[in-house]
Amino acid sequence: MKILGNFGIIFLLFLLIAEDAYSQNVVVDDTYTAQQLVENILINNPCAAVSNVTISGDTFSGAQQSYGYFSNGGGTFPFANGVVLCTARAQRAAGPNSSLIDEGQTAWLGDLDLQQALNITNTYNATALEFDFTPQNSNFRFNYIFASEEYQGTAPCRYSDGFAFLLKEVGSAAPYQNLALIPGTTTPVLVTSVHPAISGSCAAANPTFFGGYNGSTAPINFNGQTVVMTAQATVIPGITYHIKLVIADHENIRYDSAIFLGGGSFNIGVDLGPDRLIANNNPVCEGNPVTLNATQTGPNLYQWFLNGTAMAGETNPTLTVSNSVSGTYSVAISTASSSCASTGSCVLEFVPKPLLIPSTLLACDDNLDGSASFNLTKLNLIVTNNNSSYGQVLYFDSLAAAQQFSVNLAIPAPNNYLTVPKTIYAAVQTPFGCIAVASVQLQLSTATVPQNISYASCDLDGTLDGYFGFTLANINPLLLASLPSGLVVNYYANLSDAQAEQNALPAVYTNSISNQETIYAKITNGPDCFGISSIDLKVNRNQPANFEDSSLYLCPLQSLDLAVDPVFSSYNWSTGESSAGIRIDTANTYTVTVTDANGCEAHKNFVILASSAPTITNIQIDHFQTNGGTVQVTVTGNGSYIYSLNGSDYQPSPVFTTVAPNEYILSVEDIHGCGKDTEPIYVLDYPRFFTPNGDGFNDLWHIENLKLVSKAKLRIFDRFGKLLKELSEESAGWDGIYLGKQLPADDYWFRIEFDQFETLTGNFSLKR
Repeated sequence: MKILGNFGIIFLLFLLIAEDAYSQNVVVDDTYTAQQLVENILINNPCAAVSNVTISGDTFSGAQQSYGYFSNGGGTFPFANGVVLCTARAQRAAGPNSSLIDEGQTAWLGDLDLQQALNITNTYNATALEFDFTPQNSNFRFNYIFASEEYQGTAPCRYSDGFAFLLKEVGSAAPYQNLALIPGTTTPVLVTSVHPAISGSCAAANPTFFGGYNGSTAPINFNGQTVVMTAQATVIPGITYHIKLVIADHENIRYDSAIFLGGGSFNIGVDLGPDRLIANNNPVCEGNPVTLNATQTGPNLYQWFLNGTAMAGETNPTLTVSNSVSGTYSVAISTASSSCASTGSCVLEFVPKPLLIPSTLLACDDNLDGSASFNLTKLNLIVTNNNSSYGQVLYFDSLAAAQQFSVNLAIPAPNNYLTVPKTIYAAVQTPFGCIAVASVQLQLSTATVPQNISYASCDLDGTLDGYFGFTLANINPLLLASLPSGLVVNYYANLSDAQAEQNALPAVYTNSISNQETIYAKITNGPDCFGISSIDLKVNRNQPANFEDSSLYLCPLQSLDLAVDPVFSSYNWSTGESSAGIRIDTANTYTVTVTDANGCEAHKNFVILASSAPTITNIQIDHFQTNGGTVQVTVTGNGSYIYSLNGSDYQPSPVFTTVAPNEYILSVEDIHGCGKDTEPIYVLDYPRFFTPNGDGFNDLWHIENLKLVSKAKLRIFDRFGKLLKELSEESAGWDGIYLGKQLPADDYWFRIEFDQFETLTGNFSLKR
């Protein structure tokens, strides 16, 4: 005996897992003949009269075919086995969905019958399975799934391969009838007619018939597929029909598709109708009889079965099931001259009917006219015993209408049903169509509740406008003080809303009419009205004149008196004092709360801000500017300041521009009167030219007031940088002479070096 090492064990496990995964996929065998596919797989009924079986498809792939037998090894694919017809090699249809099927040749032709049935042209790569059959009964059907690689991206909005199930009498010149249609329509089943919404491209088309997109582990090798669909037709027993099952690429050979036909689903027996299953959303309601009809022409013999056991005495063409027993009901139909029997079956599942509870509802007769408004919807949970699966509850005046669940005869506004006391009927119909009815007694309440209650509050929301958010639950004790326990109160803006129990006011309600408004309280006991009361809401407000917040400024070493009018019931300052006025000497926010005779408060804030005189700490002057100098002053201090160069024209900015050369007194003043500071300043400029011609006017080049601002050294140069003259701040100026000679008219340059400021340079002209 050989012992497997770790690698051998792992490899064996891998093979077992791989084999199990493979067995979950659809596999395809393309060696079956057309006769085998029809007689042994598709129909699999020895009594079926089938002839002239042919198949055509791919002749360009060597030994591989475009059709074959498929089987499902217990995976999620809906069919256990069947026949596959493909626009590519059939073996490519086998799962998983691990590759794109995109093959074929243009020399592999399409199908003219398919083109005519779908009203299209240019088909390629057609595969068609055809045969004749003679039905014994008037109905036949079979199940199929259409799958395609064109279920990807936005392709379903534009492209689809074509397929059809074509039927006609043998020898008839009439056109084929296409059985591959969207149920209840004449629309062919295609990628473009069955798909979900494609975001940004197209809306959904018959999405209930779309089976879904397939992931990489899907049991078939296609990107998407339909649900299991049924092709069916009504035929004449004994007449021979020809059927052609055909699929082809449309417009080009790209992105292939396939039809999967359910094995044994080609049913040429009797049709007893659809299975009545919970899963199909069409079970039978208990107590409702169901009649199954298997009637066929001719002198036939009938035998009915339940779950495979013959039902004694049930040998008629019809069977009425009235005992609500779930199971598979089937019938065998034979003639004395034939050993073959046609069969049909139908699965019936019975579900219980709803159980409704008879109920009573009380309403309030507010105007004593013998009628009231009833909110019937309050009984919904009561009559259904809180079972939401029953569906919508409708109410009817007529018992017959309730028993038929005649929606158009239901009470149209059940939440506000005005009537005298009487009996009506509640009815439900479950999603399965089961109807139940219960009686409802409508009666008037005889209870007495408090009326004309007044409820006041101060306007406490910070805006004294006569509107306030009342917490309505605070009114409850005034209403319920002498009433039984367990009652519930809801509030409404008007009497009609209270009667109909609609548009209930929120828990905190702001009155919609300034100062005073009447609302209504409805007191209920479960679903019943106990009584309705009117409530007068009143908004009191304390709104003194001149009570806005104030801002005051306090200078150092000073005090202020704060006061309000002495007309209120009480005063409460944030300092703890309780008089009409106080004296303060510290910057802060002081709040006084005053209370009037109604107990309503008003608040006033005194915001005391500290201010102080300014101190000039720096003055920056830009001299020698073309349009005047710039003066910028920096100050310290805890105040709001204004600035002036002449002691009268104040400005809020500490920057002065286009200041003419001159001597100034710079003033900075606190706007709240806490003091000022001043400094003398000089703004300098230099002559842009001089004319040393001895006329006594502009004969010397000099800078006025230079000696007043700083010690300075002034040097004059020609255009080549040669030093011509050096002047001090005390010098009278330069006369344009160098080494005893008059210099020519030209531009000259100067440089001033200060002991306190930055060095300044510039140029000027000497004119002759």
